[in-house]
Formats: sequence, C-alpha cells, structure tokens
Amino acid sequence: MEDFRRTYLRLCKEGGVEPQESVVAQLQENRAAQGSRLDLSGQSLSADTCSVLARAFQKDTVFTEVSLSDCMLSEEGANMLLTGLFGNTTVKVLDLKGNNLRFKGAEVLGKLLARNKTLHRLVLEWNALGVWDEAFSLFCEGLASNSVLTQLDLRNNQINHHGAAELALALKRNNTVEVLDLRWNNIGLLGGRSLLEALQNNKSIVQLEMAGNNIPMIPVAVLRHNSDRQSTLRESRSRTQVLSKEIHTLKEEKGRQFLSLMETIDRQREEMGRSSRSTSIQIGQLQEALNERKSALNSLTAKLQMTEAALALSEQKNHNMGELLTRVKAEKEEQRERQSRERKKEQEDTALREAKLFREIQNLTETNVQLRNKVEEVECRCKSQQQQIFELKQELTNSTAELKLRLAQAEDRLEAEKRRSKQALEDMDSLRQKEVENVNRHLEESERALQERIFKLEGQRIQLEEQQEHVSSLEEKLRSVRSSLQEVQLHCSQQKQTISELQVKNSQLSIEMDGLRRRIEELQQELSGKDQEKVAEVSRVRVELQEQIGHLQAERTAQGGLKEKISALEREIKVLSSNHREALLDKESEMSSLLEKLRMKEAEIQRMREDEAHRASYLQSAILTYVQGSPLGHYSSPKK
Repeated sequence: MEDFRRTYLRLCKEGGVEPQESVVAQLQENRAAQGSRLDLSGQSLSADTCSVLARAFQKDTVFTEVSLSDCMLSEEGANMLLTGLFGNTTVKVLDLKGNNLRFKGAEVLGKLLARNKTLHRLVLEWNALGVWDEAFSLFCEGLASNSVLTQLDLRNNQINHHGAAELALALKRNNTVEVLDLRWNNIGLLGGRSLLEALQNNKSIVQLEMAGNNIPMIPVAVLRHNSDRQSTLRESRSRTQVLSKEIHTLKEEKGRQFLSLMETIDRQREEMGRSSRSTSIQIGQLQEALNERKSALNSLTAKLQMTEAALALSEQKNHNMGELLTRVKAEKEEQRERQSRERKKEQEDTALREAKLFREIQNLTETNVQLRNKVEEVECRCKSQQQQIFELKQELTNSTAELKLRLAQAEDRLEAEKRRSKQALEDMDSLRQKEVENVNRHLEESERALQERIFKLEGQRIQLEEQQEHVSSLEEKLRSVRSSLQEVQLHCSQQKQTISELQVKNSQLSIEMDGLRRRIEELQQELSGKDQEKVAEVSRVRVELQEQIGHLQAERTAQGGLKEKISALEREIKVLSSNHREALLDKESEMSSLLEKLRMKEAEIQRMREDEAHRASYLQSAILTYVQGSPLGHYSSPKK
C-alpha cells in the first residue's frame, strides 16, 4: 500500500501534477487498513489524476479490487484509466458504477476486455453504454474475445434490442461468463428473443437477471442446464482428481512391488552365487587351473574399467562443458531479452513524455490562439464602439448646430416680430395722438367724419386684436421652441452620459486588453519555459540514451569476448570429442580383440572340460572294470 502511494506521489512529481489531497488521504486509509482493495468511490477525479493513476496501474500493484464508483469521470480521464489497466495482471475486480460512460468509454472497455487476462468481475451499473450502438458493438466484440471474465453487471445502461442482439452474438462466442445482470434496461421482446437464442448455445451462464426490461422471464431450464453442466464439470474434475490420486497410489504400489521383486531377484542371485561357489569348491582342481587365466582376464578387465572410467570422465567433462555452454547461452539470451525490454520500456517512456509535451504545447498554442482571437474580438468591439462614439459625437454636433441655428432663426423672427409689433404700436400711438389732436382741432367738424374716423379706429382696433393674437401665437411657438430646446438639451445630456459610459467601458476594455496582453506575455513566457524544459528533457533523454548506448556497446564488447571464449570452448570441446572418439574407437577395437580372446579361452576351457570329463569317464570305467575283475569284486558281489 505504501509503495502505491509513493508511486502515485512520484508520478505526480514527475508529471508536474498537483497531487489530489482526497486521493492521497484515501491511499493513506488503505495503507492503514492493510487491505488489497483500492476504494476511491465518490472522489471527483480530474484528468491529470486519472493519467497519473493510469501510469501507476500499468505496473503490477498489490490491489486485487479497484472501486471507482461515482467518481464523475470525464471521457478523457476514463479513457486514460482504462488504458492503464490493459496490461495489469493483479486487478481482478473493477467497479465503475455511476460514471456516465458513453461512446469512448464503451470503446475503451471493449479493448480492455480484449487485452486484459486477469479481470474476473466488472461492475458497470448506472452508465450509458447502450445509447451508441456502434460503441456498444465494440464493447460486445471485446466481451466475445475475453476468456477470463465470470461476472458482468450492466444494470441501468439504456441497452435497447439492438444492443441485446450484439450482446447475444458475444455470448454465443464467450464461454466464461457465469453471472450476467441486465436489469432495468430497454431490451424489449426482440432483445429477449435474441438473448434466449444465445442462451440455447451458451454453456457457461448459470445466473441471468432480466427484471425491468418489459420481457417475459427467460426459461429456467436453459440456465438449469448450464448449472447442471457446471456442476457435472466440477464433479468430473473432482473425480478426475480422485482417480489421479488413486493412479498415483497404484503407481507407488507398483513401484514398491517392483522393488520387492528386484530384492527377491537379488536374493535369488545371491543364492545362485552361493550355489555356484559351492560348485566351484567341488571343482577346485579345475578352478586352480583357471586361476592364472582369470588373473590375466582380471588385469584386462581392470584396464577396460580404467579405460571406461577415463571415458566416463571425459564424457562428464564434455557434459559439463555443454551445460556451461547452454548456461552461457541462456544467460546471454536472458541478458539480451532484458536489454530489449529495458530499451522498449525506455522507448515507451520517451514516447509518453514526448506525447505529453506535445499535448501541452498543443494546449498552450490553442489557448494562445483563443486569447489572440479574444483580443482581436475585443479590439474589433473597441473599434466599433469608437466608431459609434465618433458617429454619435458627429450627430450630436450636427444636431447641436442645427438646434442652435433653429434657435437663432427663431430668436431673429421673434425680435423682428417684436420690432414690427412695437413699430405698429408706436405708429398707432402717433396716429392716435394725431387723431386726438385732429379731434381737438376739428371738434367742430361734422359728425359724419367723426363716425367714419370711429369706424376706422374700430377697424384698427380689430387689426390690433389680430396682431395681439398673432403675438400670442408667436409666444406659443416660442414656448414650444423653448420646450424643444429643453428636450434637445436633455437629449444632449443623455448623449453626454452615454458618451461618458462608453468612455468608462472603453477604459475598462483597455484595462482588460492590457490584462490580456500581460496574460499573453505570461503565456508566451510559460511557453518559452516549456520549450526550454522540453529541450532540457530531450537533451537529458539523449544523454541517457547515449549512456545506455555506451553501456550496450560495452556489453556488446563483453558479449564479443564471451563469444570468443565460447568459440574457444567449442573448439576445445571439438578437439576433446575427436580425441574421445579416437580413444573410444581404440578401446572398442581392444575390447573386440579381448572379447575374441575371451571367447577363444572359453572355447579352450570348454574343450578342456570335455577332455577332463572324457578322462574321468574313462578312468571311472577302468576302475569299475578293475574292481569287477579283482577277487574283491567276487567277494563283494554276494554282499550286493
């Protein structure tokens, strides 16, 4: 547990990723519990954390069960985590409940099932794998090629009848899945028929959950047949084990019987040896005659044994040299494989680093392009707003000038009307005074002229009233012009306020542009720093590769020396084998000559035995004839 936590922290440090505190705390709890289960349920894992965990999972860990339920994994994070489990050989249980895995998740899960060889239980409850038919078909292809998974949980994955058909095709090819949970999906009657057809060909599924799919129950006979088959297989395996044990015991008994038989044979041989010794005592005279020949034969046998011992010694040396040669070859092959694995691992690490740096550069360049686009948009908006401000200013100046011109014209007309009315009043006053003077002077004139004058005065009064009405209308126009002037002044104030607001917005946008420019400069500095780090990393990798190449060249030179030694040893072995062959041929010729001599000696001994037997038979017959012919024979015959 501590090793995995240290590995996580080291990989975070190497990748420049800030370790997630919740993940570190959870790993600390797992270390304190000393279990083989990694539980990160409910942790909100970022993409960087997922990449670090994927790199940690690529190496074999102490965990046999990993729980990542309700972790809100993004598509990128899920892809990296599942890719890290491709070559893992320790994790047997994987829980991905409630992570909303979609198109890419289903595709990577299919690749995981096709490549992983140790995963026995997979929980995928509350995801969305069945929404995309193409991705779910890839998942089913991976399931079809899998040969180790025994339990699969696909509850609440929105699997329709098309997905059920793909799953049925996968189950026809898969022979290891025993427990399958498909509750609360949208399989329907067509999907149920496809699964029923697949179950009639499948021989491994013993438990299938199908509630909440709007289909009738799967016939229990099919699953019962599979369960009976599994129980039969287990019974046959147990019986096979029992029979193998019994066969082993029988073999042991046969071996003991064979040993006892060999012991009886040895005892019989000893008895035969004793009987032969007793017969050799009886023919002691013949044995004494053969002792000299046996001594010569023994000397030859001793020489033959010495030769055989020398030959065995040389064969042992040859065998030792062959074992040494095979061991050296095995060590050389192992060293070559280790070097190739290390080189491949280093190449993969270098490729991963370069890919990571390339992704970071791409992200930075995309960010830079986005910021540049934003700056251009802001500049365009600033230009458009400045153009609008200029147009508004121009309109304001035009409207102000026009209003001023209208006001001046109105004031001129008003002054002219005032002067005209004043002049008319003055004229009327002068006329009235003249008429009063005329009336005072010509008071004695006739009433008719006075009435006419009165009529004239009434007409003039009427004209004056009309002029007064005209003056009042002019005053009304003046008031309306003043109100319009006030409205224009209010509009001008509003325009000035709008201009001030636009100036404030322009200042804010200039401040934002300055901030964005500073941000762009910072990003460019970071990008230059990343480039420098990339150059340093590439130079460091090149130095490491050069060092490794130097080590490999040194090992190659060492291997050349070993090859020379091996060739020298092979030459020595060839010389020794040729010498041994010659010595063996000489010894075989000597043995054949000695065997020929021994055969001749045995034939001579056999002939001498036959001669002795003839002599003994002649001697016995002579003794019998002598005894029968002597007087003792006559005396002894009646006793018989």
